[in-house]
Amino acid sequence: MNATAVAVALCLASSAAYAAAAVAQERLARSAEARSTRALLRSGRWWSSAGLNAAAALLHAAALRYGPLTLVQPLGALTLVAAVPLGARRAGRRVAATEWRGTLATVAGLGLLLLPASGPAPHDTLTLAEALALSGATAAAIGALTARRAVGSGLRHATASGLASAAASALTQTVAVAAAGSGGSPAAGAVAAVAGLVAVFAVGGMLLSQRAYRGGLGAPLAVVNLANPLAAAAIGAVLLGERLQGGAAGLLLAAAGAAAATRGVLLLTRSAPGATQRGARANGPGREGGSQPAAGAAAPGVAA
Repeated sequence: MNATAVAVALCLASSAAYAAAAVAQERLARSAEARSTRALLRSGRWWSSAGLNAAAALLHAAALRYGPLTLVQPLGALTLVAAVPLGARRAGRRVAATEWRGTLATVAGLGLLLLPASGPAPHDTLTLAEALALSGATAAAIGALTARRAVGSGLRHATASGLASAAASALTQTVAVAAAGSGGSPAAGAVAAVAGLVAVFAVGGMLLSQRAYRGGLGAPLAVVNLANPLAAAAIGAVLLGERLQGGAAGLLLAAAGAAAATRGVLLLTRSAPGATQRGARANGPGREGGSQPAAGAAAPGVAA
């Protein structure tokens, strides 16, 4: 099995674990246990979701050892695809036709992205200066996104979570490649410092997503899965010298894949039953669409 196939297999397993964790976090975010960080730390359900996130992160780190950021990060959108049937099963309903269309569009788009993104196992690593610069820029962006806690801040927190995850992945790749002794690996002290930054951004990304899920699962998870690969692709191109394969044709193929995957993610977001229920409640009793939830809508606290 070549490096690309290993990276894809590890990404599939990682996405399934992340999806299970996201569904658990979304349910928890709507409960009394999410009222404060202290309450979360005393919750067994939160620690279970944290364990799933940790397992997914380890699988993701292993994938980054075998595949470049431009390949591994777009596959993170499969988390949303896996969350659809998981959320539907938790809600005791069937997956809607629109959700299936969104799933197929996302998978097809990712398939197109894989062709030009597939490349050799990574060898380049970030220097300590580059890692610190990346961390500072990411922290500043996260601070700007989360400074205001007004209505609708959930999607800003989701964007911040995606940025944190992308930074963590870029830093993780440096640690993974250095551990394998490939290329011009940084010194042991620098690797330890980068590993510490990985922990900060990984935990920060999880807490930011927990905050974002208070408004439901579909839209925040979709935003996370769009912000993450876009930021990672920029990091890979600017700092790690990663390029798409196939020249202009590869670029067009990647653009088509990105458009299809984005369309699929948007379909999944719009078809999320939680969003339908919230819209019905916003209309209020007696208004059009406000008399009852849409058919097959999820129970409160569950979204696909």
